[in-house]
Parts: sequence; structure tokens; C-alpha cells
Amino acid sequence: MAKSAKIAISLPADLLNDIERERETDDKSRSEFIVQAVQEFLKNRRKQQQIERYIRGYELYPETEEEAELSSRIAAESMAQSPW
Repeated sequence: MAKSAKIAISLPADLLNDIERERETDDKSRSEFIVQAVQEFLKNRRKQQQIERYIRGYELYPETEEEAELSSRIAAESMAQSPW
């Protein structure tokens, strides 16, 4: 298990109440609940950053008309070969 560190944070009372309600429903400790919430937040943030980088890259280097036609042709051929 990764090394842990204790921290102290201040939360608005209504947020703490929401956390308590949710963690009790899931039968988790407060620490476990907050660790999982932060991990999920960071995972979503990284995913959003990757999407933004992809969009910026596409804006800088949009596909050419030839590439778009090739992609459409390959997709059509692939779908034609599907047994559905």
C-alpha cells in the first residue's frame, strides 16, 4: 500500500453532511470516501485535459480531404463486411 499522510482540511458543513450521508450509505470510512472522490476527480480532470489536447491538435493539424475520404471509405468497407 502507498505511504499515507494525514492532513487537516476545512469543509463547509453542508458538504461534510453530504459526504457523511454518502459514505455511510456505501459503508466506507471518511478517509476511504474522500480518497476515492479525489481519485475520481483527478481521473476525470486528466481525461478532460487529454480531450482538450486532442481538440487543439486537430485544430492545428486538421485532417486533409484525402484523409477524410480514406477514413470514410475504410469505414464503409468495414461495415459492409460486418455480418449484421
